[in-house]
Parts: sequence; structure tokens; C-alpha cells
Amino acid sequence: MFTSLKRFFVGGPIRTEHAEHERLTKKTALAVFSSDALSSTAYATEEILLVLAVAAYATGGQSFRYVVPVSIGIAVLLIIVAASYRQTIHAYPSGGGAYIVAKENLGTYPGLIAGGALLVDYVLTVSVSIAAGVAAITSATQGTSLAWLDNHKVALCLIFITLISLANLRGVRESGSLFAAPTYAFLVSFLFMIGFGLVHYYTHGGVAQPPTGEIKTAEGYGLQPLSLFLILGAFSNGCAALTGIEAISNGVPAFKPPEARNASKTLVVMAVLLTTMFLGTSVLAFLYGVRPHENETVISQFARIIFTGPIGWFYYVVQAATAAILVLAANTSFADFPRLSSLLARDRFLPRQFANRGDKLVFSNGIAILAVFSSILVIAFGGDTSRLIPLYAVGVFLSFTLSQAGMVRHWLKERREIRVKSVGNERGESKNKVHNDVGANDAQALPDMELAAAETRKDTFVTDEVTKPSHWRKSIVINAVGAVATFIVLCVFIATKFIHGAWIVVLVIPLLVLMFRSIHKHYMMVAKQLSTEGLEQLRSIKHTVIVPISGIHRGVINALQYAKSIAPNNVTAVYVDFDEEATQKLREKWERWGAGIKLVVLPSPYRELTKPLLRYIARVERQKDTDMVTVVVPEFIPAKWWQHLLHNQSSLLLKGALLFKKGVVVTNVPYHLER
Repeated sequence: MFTSLKRFFVGGPIRTEHAEHERLTKKTALAVFSSDALSSTAYATEEILLVLAVAAYATGGQSFRYVVPVSIGIAVLLIIVAASYRQTIHAYPSGGGAYIVAKENLGTYPGLIAGGALLVDYVLTVSVSIAAGVAAITSATQGTSLAWLDNHKVALCLIFITLISLANLRGVRESGSLFAAPTYAFLVSFLFMIGFGLVHYYTHGGVAQPPTGEIKTAEGYGLQPLSLFLILGAFSNGCAALTGIEAISNGVPAFKPPEARNASKTLVVMAVLLTTMFLGTSVLAFLYGVRPHENETVISQFARIIFTGPIGWFYYVVQAATAAILVLAANTSFADFPRLSSLLARDRFLPRQFANRGDKLVFSNGIAILAVFSSILVIAFGGDTSRLIPLYAVGVFLSFTLSQAGMVRHWLKERREIRVKSVGNERGESKNKVHNDVGANDAQALPDMELAAAETRKDTFVTDEVTKPSHWRKSIVINAVGAVATFIVLCVFIATKFIHGAWIVVLVIPLLVLMFRSIHKHYMMVAKQLSTEGLEQLRSIKHTVIVPISGIHRGVINALQYAKSIAPNNVTAVYVDFDEEATQKLREKWERWGAGIKLVVLPSPYRELTKPLLRYIARVERQKDTDMVTVVVPEFIPAKWWQHLLHNQSSLLLKGALLFKKGVVVTNVPYHLER
């Protein structure tokens, strides 16, 4: 039944050799990896206005005029980050993004910090995108018979998370095709709205009357005068527009060959579209004097103003496309969270299950975990985008900074290598010297030798026309500017958002690193204990076989036959005495069916099953006349799954009790019933 349901929702399995055919074209990849970044234009401007609204009463609404200057500053930062990640895409076509770059160039701990920051950001991306999408839907229902949906935001969020999870479990290419149409519909409608809105403003003017209704302010702020700190807070809120830029660099392996070139072109297109749409939205919000309100988004407000009369229907097109892209923007995280989790698992920092591909060639466990955590976050924050935003972007800007700092470190190594070559050393000697220097520095940065063992993969940096060593001057400037800019923004974000919720992320990331470290130490200890070093050659062992029985039936006889095949002369059947009359009947039947096997009856005045058996097994172990104690558990298997509910699970309880007992082997001998 479970298999049938799985096939219905997920589809049939895909053969491993077909993985190459699941790669994405540039057009499909733009929809899969850019939906998060592009969709942020639907709420980034509003997040700026929410902070500026705090000073609206003190300034008579003049604080809102800063929305365009703040947006221009964010757009400049966006271009810097995109240029920096273009370098990373060409240098690391194997994917992994900030985790791989930081780990290989800065050390294991910076890599783990970057990885943990990205995992947190991906969970938040799903929650924020879905919540914003639901807000777009409920905004469009205001004044209609569906206005009641505004009271069920959390339920709608959970439904959309479930649907997107199922779509991703169906496979990369299928989910990419599913999300392409809504993404391009959003691009066309949004760009048309910006263009039409500018034309409408210069031909018809702005709003005749200022908007009415109570202005909504950012979560955690009290009314105050306009200040530099408040403008910085608006800037950090608006930096939500940059989340998702790193997604393409993380997912380079999903592109069709040549992967790096296709991913780089897709990144450039995404950056141009994102900058245009974000600035256009902020300009329209300023020109039309839009203010943030509780039950309607900023996009919905000026779309209502722009699209009136014969073209009024296009308002619903914009809202539908916006809601669709915001909901589907979560797909970026569903593409990258499982992939990053698999890299961490491959390096033994997460459970190995995250490195396993499902039968649809996707990392199913990562998808399921992401769905669970994002759902918990939506429930905890009531599906409110403005309450989630303060947690947002801390992780992504931390990973931005570490990634670009890692690239700077790489270019410094390249410069050192070029200098050594110029002195006249041979190429091979100079490389050895550089790598030895790097190894010494890494050793100082890694006090825990167990963590150093995670460096199992070779350097994945690849040189191409963009990342040639001779271009190190240009490259180091690009990445250094990116590192400094994102670090400054990170500091601003923590300073302005710490008490509003960012402290949660600041606390969670170190806890994640500690978890990674503990998991890795466990795997190191397991590998050491399972090593064959010093192990003796295979030899024969002497078994003592114990068969717990509850009576005499075909299943028990079957188990006794199996036990005698293991140890013909050393089998003991053990029966726990609950009732003297039942025990006497068993003894009488044993004379006929026992086949000479010794029967031991254990008294149990308190009607316990497992404790008397465990005490008996412990006595047998103490006799020291056997190498291995094997417990053969008889069990009959009903023909129908529901019939299990009609029988006690004593064998299951016994197996669970013996599972953690050292030196005892438990063998289950099933007897299958036919009906």
C-alpha cells in the first residue's frame, strides 16, 4: 500500500544512468534556481517601507522618500555580489557554493559555519516565500467573498509546502518543467506592470488622494524620529532582495554541459532582471505614494491604482503571477538544501542518509527534512512575512562573506605561486612549496585532528578563461570588494536586527556547527572501531543457541530446526512460566515435539517476559564455555497487514531489549501464514 501511494504521488523510479538526462537547460534553470531571488522583488520594497513607516508620524510621511536611495544602495550591492559569484561559478563548477569555497580555502570550521548558515537560510527562504505568496493571495481577496482566507494563512502555507515537496520528490527535470511557466509569467507581468506604471504616472499623474487606513510598521520597532540607524535598518530589511543569488553557484552540477558557462550566463540574466524589477518596484512605490498596510501588500496597492478601467483585469493577472512565483520560489531551497546536505553528509558532518539519492535521482531525505522544519517555522510565526524577515538574510550574508573571503585567499595563493615561478623555480617544485605552506596554515587552524580527516576530497578549484592565474589581480579585486561589502552589510544586519529576532539565527548557527562536529567525531570513532587493522583471521566459533518459545506450533518447530542447523548439540528452548497449568501442558507436548532439545522453564511471578529471559541469557554468558550466544526468535507473519494488530508483539519487544546487549546475536525466523 505504501509503495502504491508513493508511486502515485512521486512517480516511477529513474535508472541511475539516466542522471545525465535530468540536467537543466538555461531557461529551465532560471526558473528553478532564480525564482527565490526574482520573487523577492514582491516583498523587498515593502520591507524597506515597513521600517521607514516607523518614522512616518514624526516626519509627516517624508521618511518614505528614502525608499529609492536605499533601493539604489541595495542594487549596487546586488551587482557586486553577482560579479563575485560569477567568479565562484567558474572556479567551482562542482557546486557546493560557500561551503566548498570556505572549507577548501579558509579551513574546515569556516566551511561548517558557511554550510550551517546556508542551511538555516534555506529553511527561512521556504517559510518567507510561502508566507509572502499567501499574503499576495489574501490581498487579492480583500473586499470579495473569499476575504475569510486571511484568517487561515498558516493552513494555506502548510498546503503549499506539501505540494512543492511532492513536486520536488518527483525529480529535478519534472519539477523544473512545472515551475518554468509560472516564473516566466511573473517576469512578463511584473516587467509590464513597471513599464505601464511609469507611463501611467507621467500621463495621468500620481494618486489624487493619499492612501487611507492605519500604516503597518516593521515588527519590533516603536515609533521614533528618522535617524541613520533607522535608515540602516531599512537597508538591512531590503537586503532580502539578495537572498537566492548564491543558488546558481550551489547548483552548477544540475546544468547541462558546459555547466560553468551556462550557469554564469544564467546568473548574469538573473542579476539584470532582479536589479530592474527591484528598482522599478521601489520607484513605483515612491511615485504613487504607497504605504504598507496590514491586509494588503504594496504590490497589490499600486497595481490596483495602475490597472483600472478596461485593463483592470490585469491586476488579477499580476497578483496571480506574484502569488505563484512567491510560492514556487521555495523551490530554490528545495533544489539547494538537499544538495548542500548531501555534500555535508559526504564529508561526514551530517547523517549519511542525506547523501543517498532516492529512486527519482533526488536527495529525498533532504527534501523531507526541509519541508518539516519550514512548516514548524511557519506555524511558530503565524505565517507572517514581516515577523520572519528579521531572521532572514543573516545566514546568507554570512555565507556570502565567507565565500568571497575564501576566493580572496585562493587568489593570494595564486599570486604566491606566480612569484615563485618568476624567480625561476620549476613548476612542480613551486606547486609543492605552495601546497605545503597552505597545509601548514590549515593545520594551525584545525586543532581537532578528527576534523582534518574530513578533507577527503581533492581541491575542486578549476581554472578556465575566467579564473586564469594570470587574471589574479582583477579576480582578487572583484572578490575582495564582495567580501568587504557583504561583511559590512552583515554587521549592519546584526546590529539593526539582533533584538528583533536575528539573535535566534546568531545562536542557531554555532549550535549547528557543534552538531556537525559531534556527528563527524562519531563517524571517526566508528571508522576506527570497524577498522580491520590488527584483526585476527576468520576462525570457527562455538554457538550456544537459545530459542524463546511461547508454546508449541509450526512457527516454533521451524525455529527449532533452524537452531539445530547452527549448533546441533547446543540448543536450549526457554519458556517463561506465567501459568502452571499451561506450563504442564507444554511439558507434555515437548516430549513428542522437543526432538531431544533441552527445555528450560523460567518462573515469572510478576508475569514479565523480557526480564527473566535477559537474566537467563546473562547466566549463560558468564559460563564462558561459548564464543557466541545466539537467540533464535520464532515469529509467525499474518497474511494481511491489518492482522498484525490482532496479535501481541512480544517478539518485537524481546528483539528491542536484546539489540543493545553486547555479545548476543538475535536471529528472527519467520513463519508466513497463507491466509
